[in-house]
Amino acid sequence: MRSFIISVFILVLFSLPGMAGNTPAKKKSTPSVTESAKAKSKMTKLKASRPRAKTYSKKRKPTRRRYYERFTASPYAYDNTVGDVVEGEDPLVRAAAVEALGNLNGTVVAVDPDTGRVLTMVNQKLALSEGAQPCSTFKVAVGLAALSEGLITRETELKLGRRTYMNLSKALAVSNNAYFEVIGRRLGFEKVSYYAQQFGLGELAGYNIEGEHLGTFPTEELEPKLGGVGKMCSFGESINMTPLQLAAMTSAFANGGNLYYLQHPRSQAEVSGFQPKLKRTLDIANYIPDVADGMDAAVRYGTARSVSYNFSEEPIFGKTGTCSKDGTRFGWFTSYANTQYGRIVTVVFLRGDRNIYGPKAAEISGKFYRSLYDHQFFAARGSDRTTAIGTSQ
Repeated sequence: MRSFIISVFILVLFSLPGMAGNTPAKKKSTPSVTESAKAKSKMTKLKASRPRAKTYSKKRKPTRRRYYERFTASPYAYDNTVGDVVEGEDPLVRAAAVEALGNLNGTVVAVDPDTGRVLTMVNQKLALSEGAQPCSTFKVAVGLAALSEGLITRETELKLGRRTYMNLSKALAVSNNAYFEVIGRRLGFEKVSYYAQQFGLGELAGYNIEGEHLGTFPTEELEPKLGGVGKMCSFGESINMTPLQLAAMTSAFANGGNLYYLQHPRSQAEVSGFQPKLKRTLDIANYIPDVADGMDAAVRYGTARSVSYNFSEEPIFGKTGTCSKDGTRFGWFTSYANTQYGRIVTVVFLRGDRNIYGPKAAEISGKFYRSLYDHQFFAARGSDRTTAIGTSQ
């Protein structure tokens, strides 16, 4: 047993590295290969001649740059009634207009379209000013001009895109700019200017109204890079329209084509002796129903549907307008209520920041009509049914 243990010990001892007879063999050295300069040059050229592997990088989609406009005008006014002359105004109409406008920076003008009498002007300083860009309210005049020239009919649909077609009624309802740009270019600057002047733009709307300023209409077409006549017909670009001019034009649409001078009685004596003064008769009676359809659609489901938030008992025909200039945003709404007892034209014009726009002006008109209706204004004007221009012609 002892001899067995000694033999195992000797066997383990001799198996350790460094022991006699167990020295590890040295690795054979590999001879180094030295490349010549000529070979290196060839290898470099060969490497350069190989096609590079394609690398695929994910392309970024171009991002649309958001347009941001800074507005500096305030949408609020301390008191819209300061300095107003009210002795000759209808007290019920004025009270409704003042209440509807509230403290917003704007004006409300209400007119009897069958006589041209101004029933009220809230914030007369603004109402009688040189006005502002009419924005999309000018589209009504453009539509009547196109109908008068035979360029379109009620059923005419214009192709605006690959699969987009639109007629006048829908274009007015949703205030489609592309439609009226096409119409404007087809009419041309001279025709648009002619009809605009016929509708009272470029001249005073009132008859001896103290303090009234004149709006402006361009004598030359906009440069093509600024949109030309198409931009003028879709946005009212380069036009300055006063609230009185818009009220007079809308009155002519409401009464069938008679453009009256607007008169603002300043006393009860002037109210008693009031006599309408006709400026001119427009040959548009046959086309008014086609435009009225679009103005009706605007109130029912289009850009002016905010009218119905407050009033829906009587037919309202209207057109909104929204645009901006020099840090001030404009909100327009021109309309007329068409009742069995008569009509009344209302123009609301607002100024301010991004919270001001055409539908807001339409909402104020709805409040105004609601107040008149609740105070029996329409019923008090008489029980004789008046022909509804927008529905029966």
